[in-house]
Amino acid sequence: MSEHELPADDGYSENRQNRDESENRGKNEQLPKDIDLSDSEYYLNRELSQLEFQKRVLHEALDERNPLLERVKFLAIFTTNMDEFFRKRVGGLKQQMAANVTETTPVGRTPVEQWEEVLGIAREMFTTQSAVYADEIHDALADEGIDIVPHDDLAPGERQELREYFQSSVLPTLTPLTFDPAHPFPFISNLSLSLAVLTRESNDDEPVFSRVKIPGNRPRLVQIGTDTTLVPLEEVVAANLDLLFPNTEIIHHSTFRVTRNAEVAKNEEVAEDLIDMIESVLRERRFATVVRLEIEADMPDRVRELLVEQLGVDEREVFERPTPLGFDDFMPLVELDEPGLKLDTWTPQPHPRLSPTDDELDIFEEIRSDDVLVHLPYHSFDETVQKFLEQAATDPNVLAIKLSLYRTASDSKVVQSLIEAARNGKQVAVMVELKARFDEQNNLDWGKRLEEEGIHVAYGTLGYKTHSKTALVVREEADGVRLYSHIATGNYHSETAKTYTDLGLFTADREIGQDLTDLFNFFTGHTHHEDYRSLLIAPGNMREQFTWLIRNEAELAREGKDARIIVKMNALEDPKMVEELYRAGMAGVDIDLIVRDICRLRPGVKAVSETVNVYSIVGRFLEHSRIYYFGNDGDPRYFIGSADWMTRNLDDRVETIAPVTDPDLRSELQTILDVMRNDNRKCWEMNSDGTYRQRQPGDERSRDTHRTLIKRVQHVDE
Repeated sequence: MSEHELPADDGYSENRQNRDESENRGKNEQLPKDIDLSDSEYYLNRELSQLEFQKRVLHEALDERNPLLERVKFLAIFTTNMDEFFRKRVGGLKQQMAANVTETTPVGRTPVEQWEEVLGIAREMFTTQSAVYADEIHDALADEGIDIVPHDDLAPGERQELREYFQSSVLPTLTPLTFDPAHPFPFISNLSLSLAVLTRESNDDEPVFSRVKIPGNRPRLVQIGTDTTLVPLEEVVAANLDLLFPNTEIIHHSTFRVTRNAEVAKNEEVAEDLIDMIESVLRERRFATVVRLEIEADMPDRVRELLVEQLGVDEREVFERPTPLGFDDFMPLVELDEPGLKLDTWTPQPHPRLSPTDDELDIFEEIRSDDVLVHLPYHSFDETVQKFLEQAATDPNVLAIKLSLYRTASDSKVVQSLIEAARNGKQVAVMVELKARFDEQNNLDWGKRLEEEGIHVAYGTLGYKTHSKTALVVREEADGVRLYSHIATGNYHSETAKTYTDLGLFTADREIGQDLTDLFNFFTGHTHHEDYRSLLIAPGNMREQFTWLIRNEAELAREGKDARIIVKMNALEDPKMVEELYRAGMAGVDIDLIVRDICRLRPGVKAVSETVNVYSIVGRFLEHSRIYYFGNDGDPRYFIGSADWMTRNLDDRVETIAPVTDPDLRSELQTILDVMRNDNRKCWEMNSDGTYRQRQPGDERSRDTHRTLIKRVQHVDE
């Protein structure tokens, strides 16, 4: 039996009958008569929980303790997050409504009720975002010499400078689209900023509507001269409409922004070609239903009514907002050379065992000696993950490289290493997931590029989305063929590795390598394994093993033994896992859940979850890693990997979770968990009603998770 395998004498044996008995053990425990864990009151709504997360993101823009440009960054991030929320979650609700779905969800709401509640909460959040910019951030930027001014406030010379810029660099890119009996209503692209313009040629004419798209390939904030005086591009365009509509009276102009549904469903079972299907989805997404219309607050009623009618939106989907619309375009401000207005620059550090200063480092020898744990962005992606792939590509003893690619950078060095490996005569196989939302086109392009190099490419798995982040290197050595594995929580993406916290395990463990071999055979062939030697794999054994691990802690607690669960993940959505945690909590298990985003479990409910705490860390880096800890009466088990406890991860995706057995690496994982639970600056605690309260340092020393871990990797004492 592998040292990683859950022991048979604890109920998880190779015998299916014994395993099923273990599965049923926790389920058969009697609950108090007045507690029905199927009751919707115990499960928070997914959409509302996600909006609670977005409130925490928005708070980073509101928090005056943050540097000014850090606040601007979170204004932009909040916009991007809410754009995606409307495209995916609100879009999904609209699809259910269009299909006349009237059944209530597990939390007792119909799609219409959820949609109405979501729109109301989002409206309040947008009001808060606009207000903090207008009342605080705009003036604070001006005080620091970053002055975003209306075009009307400019001096005549400055206006002329911008007019010349408009004529030379903007006007040639514009295409006014008029709506009249001779022209159909123009197509409005997703998330594009537009001007709604009313014109007429004489006083006797009816006003004519035209749409002018603000070009996304021009800077949104136009700089005047060498000063940091900036004017929104839409105001530059509006001030020079006479050049676009000569010999015409400009009656009115105002900005608007459209959000379209991203939920375009296709049936894989009947699709003849997955690539054709994805390309079809991308085409249809461009013309999908509008789920939100943002308009400038002083837009005339006649224009508003025209947009509502032609775009087919409900009045409740119209969001009147003061300008500017779309703060995502303000992200370039964060890159200004203003060190006093932002956090200290962070450069990921060398890994202590994979030092870039050692030109003679043999990364395979290092992994062979002991497992290696990489923690991004505290450690450098280039000097760890990328180095592993680069050495594999050129090492004459490497026979094969296999890798699952969910998302990667547009100029991916990872892909370049795979191409180099193929050119060096190595067998290379890559699982490219075409259904990675909003990265479909990028992955299509990379897949075709890899195929051109003779690399074996599998495009997803029928019926599942492959979310696993794994790589396998097969190497011939003196004592035979050895397997080197990398199992990670994050993507092979050099850019997100700078701002997402992720973990990766390098190991030469034979059984983990054999499990990955089976997994890659599943990707490229049609074999489907349910039993694995060491890894937790979905679909397969993952849900079953996590269920067993939770129930084992509950049984230990009932026996009066030490029982504890600590889980760090991005989302806890699966009702069955929530119920298992409730049952464990009722048995007396101490449970700490560090959940960045959606959490449907309610902590602190009398007689149900009084031993459960839920935390969320929102700060400098996006918390993306997953860590699973089960106390096991003093003999703890640790796991990391790609899966959250969401139904889609456990049942509908290919996911990989790996055990971590090395004592030093376990200690590292425990330190991360302890730092996060002790955070009193960026940590939020969930109330039993699903709302959150942020911890405050008070008279204590401030303990910020990201700052603490930065100082730790720098070997600097706080």
